[in-house]
Amino acid sequence: MASSAPKVAEAERFETPDEVDRKAQTLADLIRKSKHFIAVTGAGVSTSAGIPDFRGPDGAWTLRAQGRQRTSKVTNTLQAIATPTHMALVELQNRGFLKYLISQNCDGLHRKSGILPERISELHGNSNREYCKDCGKEYIRDFRAVATYEKTVHDHRTGRKCTVCGGPLLDTIVNFDEFLAAEPLERAYENAKKADLCLVLGSSCTIPPSNKMPEIVGKKKSANLAICNLQSTPLDHLSTLRIFTKTDGLMMRVMEKLDIPIPPFILHRRLLVKFEKNQLVVSGVDVDGTPATFLQSVKVEYNRRVARSEPFVVNFRGELDSGTELKLELEFMGHYGEPNLEIVYEYRKEDDKHTLYLLNYNPLTGEWKTSKQSDPAGDDVEKEPTPVVNPVPEIEYIIID
Repeated sequence: MASSAPKVAEAERFETPDEVDRKAQTLADLIRKSKHFIAVTGAGVSTSAGIPDFRGPDGAWTLRAQGRQRTSKVTNTLQAIATPTHMALVELQNRGFLKYLISQNCDGLHRKSGILPERISELHGNSNREYCKDCGKEYIRDFRAVATYEKTVHDHRTGRKCTVCGGPLLDTIVNFDEFLAAEPLERAYENAKKADLCLVLGSSCTIPPSNKMPEIVGKKKSANLAICNLQSTPLDHLSTLRIFTKTDGLMMRVMEKLDIPIPPFILHRRLLVKFEKNQLVVSGVDVDGTPATFLQSVKVEYNRRVARSEPFVVNFRGELDSGTELKLELEFMGHYGEPNLEIVYEYRKEDDKHTLYLLNYNPLTGEWKTSKQSDPAGDDVEKEPTPVVNPVPEIEYIIID
């Protein structure tokens, strides 16, 4: 809890490079042998991206306990570059090693870096994700989809409406004294019970119920618990491997031992384009079909009107000839300085399916790479509305760590 943070934070410990290297080898061996490897991440995995932690010497709660204001520059989460730790976890997922990720972070970097929706429980929410109170439909945004909390911190209405049923949209952030969403919590417990290896990265392991998952693994005789954090945790006595170093330093060494390169951070965007009833309709989707907002405008060459709001619709007066190519200029939110991008859509009268464009942007080089796929999932790209998220009755006073 924020109120429990001491005025003087526990000193951070740093093991020698040789000690970290030796433990990285041990962890790499455990990962190779594991059958169900999970990771639990806290604020420490994002500090090298410029996002502060909570309980460190300059942590948000430490400064609050001291009555001080932050003087160092903080990176906007919308502009943060995923760290080597984030990208190492993505590659371990893609290679089949990492089966599940449980995160306490709300910065959205895990999802943005490439962790699949079905492989992660964002226990405390995601500042870029909101959902419909009535039908449960989710939306991913390239902006902070968080309520203003002007009247109460428990009023999560963002002011937007669901495009499916018109219901009010709510943010997914878990504030003090609030319940966690049942479905991601249940999936986290299920994976913790199956895990034979749990790696804790950058978490103090002090806040329930997220600290219960590594505890479950640590208490199993046939499983291993590894903890990487600069300060002590209440679960240290259950760990079979305890590393005092920054998470990036550990994960870079572990990936070297596994002989697996850490990929660079690439911003992945998925765009659906369809022509129907003399209208060109353009929309963004996440990898699981969830609507994703990342465009500011869409302009078609030789058409004076610019579509500036979702859904992005460009009207045509008459029927187009089959084979007509339309050049679309896409303008993005631009948090990473993404330049406008031109894509070509070919209209086929006999084809009433969507065309999916994969747009990959490298923030370091400023370059786009694009490809397209016809009929990615027909008209079923947007999945059925997910069930309304209900609280877990037995869990009370869940605090963000």
